[in-house]
Amino acid sequence: MHQTARKEGCRQRVLNRWRLLLVAACVACAGLPARAQAAESMTARELAGRIDRHYNALHSLSVHFVQRYAGMGMDRKESGVLLLKKPGRMRWTYTDPDGKLFVMDGHNAYFYSPGETEAQEVDEKKLDDLRSPLRFLLGHTELEKELQGLRMVADENGVYTLTGVPKGLEQRVSALKITAAPDGTIRSMEIDETDGVTNSFDLSGELANAPAPNSAFVFTPPPGVHVVTGEPPV
Repeated sequence: MHQTARKEGCRQRVLNRWRLLLVAACVACAGLPARAQAAESMTARELAGRIDRHYNALHSLSVHFVQRYAGMGMDRKESGVLLLKKPGRMRWTYTDPDGKLFVMDGHNAYFYSPGETEAQEVDEKKLDDLRSPLRFLLGHTELEKELQGLRMVADENGVYTLTGVPKGLEQRVSALKITAAPDGTIRSMEIDETDGVTNSFDLSGELANAPAPNSAFVFTPPPGVHVVTGEPPV
């Protein structure tokens, strides 16, 4: 009797394991149509709204970036960390090339490249913010109103890409592409200009409301470097 009970107990444990596996498989299969349906039901308007809500609610942001610029005889790749703070402050600290710096204090922007004897000071009104994800990462945006011809495609890796043309820039920009996760977090941006130039940003490691003291947005030139009034660099 004791041996029979023990065999019955083993048999029951095996059955229980299979039941658990069966339940898990059923849950997973049940989730597939739901996820597929969610992907199909997501619209460009809904994704644009999620991006707006995510970034418009932030006060500051830190994110790793890889920037690629191709066109006009150039093919350049740079990377580093971008720190943003409302209103209108940002700091690009480059690690490749190491020492390159772009600081915007809310009024003026400062560009410095390692080895140079001059740093460029530019009025923020002259900046071309198409070359910066600032407008979309930390402003008060309404993508649906800012981009015309807005459309969306779902990628295989679970992200979505919005494509449109910024209003008022039709003569210069052929397409602005924003790839984002379902929660509205931007993963990459690409600006395709009508002259064939492509400027893209891959973003990772986003830290919402990151520490951002005002001192981080004050440009202090390195020893021997003079600040001169200039134009925004490419």
